[in-house]
Amino acid sequence: MGKLDANDLNSAGGTRLIQSIERAVAILETIAREGGAAKLQRIAAASRLGKTTAHNILKTLDNLGYVHRRPGDMRYHLGGRILNLARIAGDDGALRNRLRPALEAIAAKTGETVYLAVASGDEVYYLDAIESPQTLRTASPIGVRERLEGSAIGLVFLAFMPGLGQRVLATRADALGPDIRAEMENVARVGFALDLENYLAGLHCVAVPWRENGEVRASIGLSGPASRLPRHTLTDLAWLMLKEAEKI
Repeated sequence: MGKLDANDLNSAGGTRLIQSIERAVAILETIAREGGAAKLQRIAAASRLGKTTAHNILKTLDNLGYVHRRPGDMRYHLGGRILNLARIAGDDGALRNRLRPALEAIAAKTGETVYLAVASGDEVYYLDAIESPQTLRTASPIGVRERLEGSAIGLVFLAFMPGLGQRVLATRADALGPDIRAEMENVARVGFALDLENYLAGLHCVAVPWRENGEVRASIGLSGPASRLPRHTLTDLAWLMLKEAEKI
């Protein structure tokens, strides 16, 4: 491990605190108090930091996925990674209950297995599912965790959560394959992700994002036999799923 700079250490009540961490936490708390987004000048003033210091810390938090900026918006927003921590801390049940009507509507209209997933760290975690009543169907994945790469659900999170996508690309680019950037760009462009027997032979899947206040917080997926769900059918189902998700 590298040595800590003396300027990074304070003494408070006999406990040695790392100043850079204190400052980063102060910045995140400031953004939260401002409703989840704030400009650099406001962040620096409220955190009692110089603008250069605040900007450098924000750049680090941005690279780590804890804050991000939207195109055309000068404010810094709380990022997907900090929202994941909040989710892990206890709102899984509320999210599951809130989106259950959308899953039920999609399942009733399609007759296929439908499921709800969230990003959990650098993985996908399945919160809820409704199994297809048909004999040939996909099993319920409730409670399963899996890596982001290789699935339509994973592609949704990689494409629509910039901090997560950048971080995973930086650390697991080889595992994601040479075409992953083009796939992410395509998903971001069309608004949904397809998996045509990539995750499992004979299985086709489609996944769409669910947003709250403009931020992707979950993904709704649908899967079934490739023979029953060709590409054009999945594309039609994607628009149905997006419409149902928008009602929530």
